[in-house]
Amino acid sequence: MNKIVSLLKPLMPILAATYGTALIVVTAMPIDGNSPGFGGELLSWLLTLTGIGLTLFLVQRVEPKLFPDAKQFQFKRPMALVIVGLLLIAPLWFVAKEYIIYGLMRLVHSVQMEPITYTTPELREDLLSSVHAVLLAPILEELCFRQMAISPFRSRRAQVMVCVVMAILFGMLHVRNFLGAFIDAMFYGMIFIWSRNIWNSVALHAGSNLTVTLLAVYCWLGLGDLQMSKTPLIILTDAKVVVGSIVLFLVGILLITIKRKQLNNEQKTIPS
Repeated sequence: MNKIVSLLKPLMPILAATYGTALIVVTAMPIDGNSPGFGGELLSWLLTLTGIGLTLFLVQRVEPKLFPDAKQFQFKRPMALVIVGLLLIAPLWFVAKEYIIYGLMRLVHSVQMEPITYTTPELREDLLSSVHAVLLAPILEELCFRQMAISPFRSRRAQVMVCVVMAILFGMLHVRNFLGAFIDAMFYGMIFIWSRNIWNSVALHAGSNLTVTLLAVYCWLGLGDLQMSKTPLIILTDAKVVVGSIVLFLVGILLITIKRKQLNNEQKTIPS
């Protein structure tokens, strides 16, 4: 049994990526069409919830038994104040990442940017799909591409190497958004490795996806100008969004700092 486990461990990143990709494909099947409607979205949500339940069982019950080192990433109860803080940090991460990608692409070739416009039917469809993108997909993807793949490895060096491999595979899964997905995956993976808590990565992932939805509403309301490149996928915001993202970032950092001070004070009051 030990020999089988030792042979299986190096393959965990590939196995986790294959498993996660299969789940994503299955959950996307009901909405793989021009107008899936509410019924298709609902079926996709149910399939994703089933996938999340199965994956939670695997990473909480099965994986730690096969790989004892996975216990270092035990599931901790998400702290509400930290989660809110990370959600507020996410918009600035998204905005900064898009400008970085734009700058990198401009070094190679010209990037054709076009103004973004939204009709009411388009917004309604996007809002419906955002339920999955914000509430469900981040949990499933972080469990598969971060928790399941990284936790079996003990050393930080091995964990970072796996993080890079999973970021490449995650980027390949997103095709024309490869660079953006790769950078996101590296960021979420390093947060997971540093904090030992998958819910922090989930919060940042969900916050980034939520930012896209809020930008769609922002554009539909005519509050500002947004530009987009389809290949590669890049969304550039205006100055008002940048300033707003910075304000949210500062508030998010403040909330996380407050929670850290509370935890430090609680630890000091615990008798040794």
